[in-house]
Amino acid sequence: MATIFTHALVPVAARTVLGREVVSNRLLWLAALATILPDADVVSFYFGVSYSDPFGHRGFTHSIAFACLVGVMAAAGARQLNSTAPAAFWLVFGSTLSHPLLDSLTNGGLGVAWFWPVDSTRYFMPWQPLEVSPIGVRFFTERGLQVILSELIWVLVPLAVLALGLRTARRGRF
Repeated sequence: MATIFTHALVPVAARTVLGREVVSNRLLWLAALATILPDADVVSFYFGVSYSDPFGHRGFTHSIAFACLVGVMAAAGARQLNSTAPAAFWLVFGSTLSHPLLDSLTNGGLGVAWFWPVDSTRYFMPWQPLEVSPIGVRFFTERGLQVILSELIWVLVPLAVLALGLRTARRGRF
């Protein structure tokens, strides 16, 4: 998996491009939480569910269907998020879906069940430049530093360039 720090950068980048008028503070916080929500599936380990099970890690909570469900729930609460239903849906759906996207770009694990419940097959992207993040306390090691550097190079810098470029283009400064 990518780190929780990197996952949360997606809605921050979206707000950089779209502005506060589209992405309210409440919506930004919810979208940031949505980026890490798929990893709530690790609770299944405590119930004896195996990693490879459709309800195990990187299973159903990493699917397009799950991201859609989370987006629909955000749209239903758009008023409380100081947003419109379409903005809440798309930002939260995209933020949730960014999690399995980043996970499928890592070089470890069993892949991502993108198409659950139709297909429980686990998939990786053809290119996997991200170092997989260790789970738990092991993150605060030399290995954790390698993960952060990998994410800096392959996610943070490209995302920042893209967001700032789109923001500049949106404001007509190109």
